[in-house]
Amino acid sequence: MEPTSHIPPDSVGIVTTHQALLEETHDGFILESGAKLGPITVAYETYGQLNESRTNAVLVCHALSGDAHAAGRYSAEDAKPGWWDSMIGPGKGIDTEKYFVICSNFLGGCKGTTGPASINPETNAPYGLDFPVITVGDMVRVQNALVRQLGIEQLLCVLGGSLGGMQALEWATRFPEALRSVMLIATSHATGAQQIAFDAVGRNAIQADTEFQSGDYAPGKGPRSGLAIARMLAHITYLSDQSMRRKFGRTLRNGDRLGYHFESEFNVETYLDHQGEGFVNRFDANTYLYVTKAMDYFDIAAAFPSLDAALARVKASVLVVSFTSDWLFPPYMSQEMVYALARNRRHASYCNIRSDAGHDAFLLEVKDLSRLISGFLIHTLHPERSCDNCPPKPCDGQDTETKSPDGNRTLSQSRRVDYDMIVDLVDENSRVLDVGCGEGELLCRLQRRRNVTGLGIEVDQEKVIRAIACGINVIHANIDKGLAELPDDSFDYVILSMTLQVLKNPALALKEMLRVGKKCIVTFPNFGHWRVRAELAFLGRAPVTSQLPHSWHESPNRHVLTVRDFRAFCAQFQFGIEKEIFLHDNGQTRVLPNLRAEEALYVLRKSPA
Repeated sequence: MEPTSHIPPDSVGIVTTHQALLEETHDGFILESGAKLGPITVAYETYGQLNESRTNAVLVCHALSGDAHAAGRYSAEDAKPGWWDSMIGPGKGIDTEKYFVICSNFLGGCKGTTGPASINPETNAPYGLDFPVITVGDMVRVQNALVRQLGIEQLLCVLGGSLGGMQALEWATRFPEALRSVMLIATSHATGAQQIAFDAVGRNAIQADTEFQSGDYAPGKGPRSGLAIARMLAHITYLSDQSMRRKFGRTLRNGDRLGYHFESEFNVETYLDHQGEGFVNRFDANTYLYVTKAMDYFDIAAAFPSLDAALARVKASVLVVSFTSDWLFPPYMSQEMVYALARNRRHASYCNIRSDAGHDAFLLEVKDLSRLISGFLIHTLHPERSCDNCPPKPCDGQDTETKSPDGNRTLSQSRRVDYDMIVDLVDENSRVLDVGCGEGELLCRLQRRRNVTGLGIEVDQEKVIRAIACGINVIHANIDKGLAELPDDSFDYVILSMTLQVLKNPALALKEMLRVGKKCIVTFPNFGHWRVRAELAFLGRAPVTSQLPHSWHESPNRHVLTVRDFRAFCAQFQFGIEKEIFLHDNGQTRVLPNLRAEEALYVLRKSPA
């Protein structure tokens, strides 16, 4: 790589595509189909520097239409940078001042790696349809051979979006010792029926083109019309209804009058025409057939009894990311993966990023995705320094605390004293689920002080991103929808801290928490506190206190409960109360808690059957 003043300072600069010749055995690679192929040429690019210990290598896997050129430019005059230039470079999500980044064109590609357009040594002509059918597993085995040839024994991370995410998941299960972490972005553990159907229509469009000639077309020729249609169809699946409505609506290309003909006249039509035309000028039609077929075949659990059994092989830390408007790889596919990992007690986090960009969001939502990637990577590289990234307070609890004259801890807006109480209640080396974990401060304290294995659940996207940056395993989910994906008694403690009053269905939440946990710790603000009563009685207004800081119209609180209400609630649903702790502005109180306590802490247990 060679920096240049003509290129932005946060770019990796001018880059060169390299080629490697790989042989897995003397006979080349034995593919999953049983066919032999080799030696194989692989095109790849690298950015950044490999450190002395060779522990900072990140492998980026590209999607269907991508290639090895992920970042930088080929010359100062090059108008178009690599396909993920917004994410890779100095100071970016994948910071090339910290990481050595590798991106290779996958097996079957048409950008320098052996594929259908390559010369078959047996015929001295392009392979065409004589090229063997390949799988995502074949692609990953070739990538692994490349990484080993580069002298790297273990990757810091493998990541990718869409088909790139499939490759990353294949890495995590096929070579579990070869990577420390993996990011699965806008992807799935298996291609769904809808995508297989779209792929089939695209392949049919290519093969029905009279210029296809059974795949034996000359270089630069071939089924241009069929390939363009396949690309147009696929591109529709990359967008969303919202993004298409925002970009195009029903606007016409020329004026506001209908042409009464069959040529493209809506702006969305001409956009698709442009996408199809640009694609056929840079992509091989046979490669499109082979790669879409590899995607259709992908099912990580195919050789296992279940998805849980397949993901039990994963040893790396995992970050799963989906996008709310992605209907090609809907969020439920990502949720299936992260819950399977959680059931296997793997280190896994999940974030569902709000976006109306559809599947293409993994290339467009740069701000939030880069924060997730950056935080996850730096924690993987330096887990001992994870709390350096914890906003806005230190997670080790070393800030100055206020005490009452009798030495008890007191409530404070600057410090969650209930966190300290909870830390004292949790046994060392426990498994802890924190429901409504926020930015992960409590879990971080528990991990540091009690050596717990922690998992958080949080509904707020911004807090999820911050928690991941702090090295906390967190699932972006809504507790009101239950914990059905988690097995019975899978945690020693389930914590619900200052969240009970905002839940839609507290009874369901606590039943689920006591199902998945052996004990449950609950804290909530006491609406029966005398200050709350006084504001209502004497001012006639909804109270605003240190524990209830929101005005009535901004408050997230759905339920107004007191200590007495909660005791009656537990009796009604047969929740066993093991311990009660009541806090007020001068510390703990045992006298008239329904009147004097600002906050209540309960330890619940399952009632005997």
